[in-house]
Amino acid sequence: MRFAALLLVMLLALGGFAGHGHAAPVVAVETRTETDGDKTRLVFTLSQPVAAKVLALEGPDRLVIDLPTVNFQLPADAGRKASGVVRGFRYGLFAPGRSRIVVDLAQPALPVRVSVEPVGGNVASELVIELRRVDRAVFGRAAKAALDELPPPPATAASTATPRAGDNRPVVVLDPGHGGIDVGATGIGNVQEKDVVFGFAQLLKQKLERSGRVRVVMTRENDVFIALGERVRIARQANAALFVSIHADSIANAAEVRGLTVYTGSDRATDAESARLAEAENRADAAAGFEQPENREDVADILDDLTKRETRTYSALFARTVVAQMGGAGRLTKNPHRSAGFRVLRAPDVPSALVELGYLSSKSDMEMMLTAEWREKASDLLSASVMEFLEPQIAQRAAKGR
Repeated sequence: MRFAALLLVMLLALGGFAGHGHAAPVVAVETRTETDGDKTRLVFTLSQPVAAKVLALEGPDRLVIDLPTVNFQLPADAGRKASGVVRGFRYGLFAPGRSRIVVDLAQPALPVRVSVEPVGGNVASELVIELRRVDRAVFGRAAKAALDELPPPPATAASTATPRAGDNRPVVVLDPGHGGIDVGATGIGNVQEKDVVFGFAQLLKQKLERSGRVRVVMTRENDVFIALGERVRIARQANAALFVSIHADSIANAAEVRGLTVYTGSDRATDAESARLAEAENRADAAAGFEQPENREDVADILDDLTKRETRTYSALFARTVVAQMGGAGRLTKNPHRSAGFRVLRAPDVPSALVELGYLSSKSDMEMMLTAEWREKASDLLSASVMEFLEPQIAQRAAKGR
C-alpha cells in the first residue's frame, strides 16, 4: 500500500476518535488490480474492515459487490483501467446504508476468494476479491442463482409520501437522473451527470415551491440510486400532474454537438440519436447491478388507448412550452423536441418529459451548465414553463376550493 494511502487512513482513524463517540465512517482510499495467470485480484484499501457479498450477473457479464456504507475517496480515474478479466468498475451508494461496486468483466469469471486482511499495522484493511476465469455454462448457473439473492433497493421516502389533508395543489415530480452508483454521463474533467442534474433540480424545486401554487416531490433527495421503475411509481403514487426528468447527455467523438433538448415518450423514436439516448438511459438499472424486468402491469391496470393518447398530448404540450421558454437560456439543439421509448416516461396517466440540459461532451455546454448565472436563468425559465403548463389546472382547483 502506498504511504499516502496509509497516512490518510491514519488521519481518518484519528478523526473518528475525536468525533464525540461516533464511529468513523468506512472510507475507501485506494484500489488496484493484480493479474496472475488466469487469476485477477481486485483490491480496495479501507479505513476499517467490512463484510462483502459478491454475486454474478449476465447480460452483460458483471459482478456485484454489496457493502455497508462506504465513502469512496478514490482517484477520478479509478475503475477505468482494464486488467485481466476486469474491464473496469463503478462504485457508489446503492441505497441508504448500502454501497455497491459493479465490476464489468472482459470474460466470464467468478470469485475464488473474498477476504478482508489487515495492513499497515492493523491501521487499515484490504478487501481482496480474487477472480478466476470460468466457462460460460458455469458462469450462467451462478448468475441464475444470484437473481434470487440480489437485494432490491428499498422504497424511497418519496414513493410513500402523501399530501397533507386539504392540500389540493397540483403535484410536480422532479426526477434528477441517475444517482449513487449510477453516475450517468461523464464530462470533461470527470464532471458527472448525476451531480450536475441534482444541483439543478434542487434549484428548480426551490423556485417552484416559492410560488406556493404547486407541491414538489423529488425522486431522490441525495446521491442515491433510484431504479427506473421506482421513479415512475413515485410519480403515479403522488398522483402527479407533471413529471420532469432532468439529464445531461454526452456523445463520444462529437464535441461540437451541443444544446438543450426536450424528449417525450413514444413507441418509436423520432431519429437515430433519440433512439441511442433512450437505449443508454434504459440501461441505467443494469449499470447499477439492479435486475428487474419491466413490469407492464404497473401501467396496464388503468390504461386504454384513449388515456395513453391524452397523456402524450399533454406531454407534447409541455415539451413545446419548455422549448418556447428555454431558448432564452442558451442554445437549443436543431430539433429541440424529440420522442423515444424512455422507460422513465412510461407512466400512462402522468404527463412526462425528459429535459437534456446540454452535453457534457461539449466544453461550451459543460462550462455553461456549471455557472451559477446559467443555472439561475435556466431554472427560472423551466419553472415558468411548469407554471404556464399547470396554470389551467391550478385555476380549476382554486375555483373548486372556494
